[in-house]
Amino acid sequence: MYQLKTHSPEETMNFSEQFAHYLQAGDVLTLSGDLGAGKTIFTKGLAKGLGIHEMVNSPTFTIVKEYTSGQLPLYHMDVYRISDEEDIGLEDYIEGDGVSVIEWAENIPSWLPDDVLSIDIKRISEHERMITCTAHGSRSERINEEISKHERTSH
Repeated sequence: MYQLKTHSPEETMNFSEQFAHYLQAGDVLTLSGDLGAGKTIFTKGLAKGLGIHEMVNSPTFTIVKEYTSGQLPLYHMDVYRISDEEDIGLEDYIEGDGVSVIEWAENIPSWLPDDVLSIDIKRISEHERMITCTAHGSRSERINEEISKHERTSH
């Protein structure tokens, strides 16, 4: 597990921008946090780090937003309205050639691969957030180790 406290939306975005440099095709991130915690800010930073310059916003009503203009495609999913039993083709994204970021992933546990990096964003105060990255698998553990090394050397 890796934790980082950020003190502004810009700091959260800068962290996730750096985080993106450790990602590769097939990586799956689950993203959790209360409304307004910073999930979209985090995803905007990931997109920027992947070289995506499109406007990034929440996929709440579209289920999946695809951003394909960067070094890797980014698939941002909100599966709040989806159940584990429904088959709407999300595995094409999850098993695809990009990075998948899934909000409300607890609704589709059987669709998730064995190796997932769970990112939880908790609001501490108006601007402060605690970001907790929990690895579930060897690939996710390596990402956590790399970002942890980077954060130690950059401060």
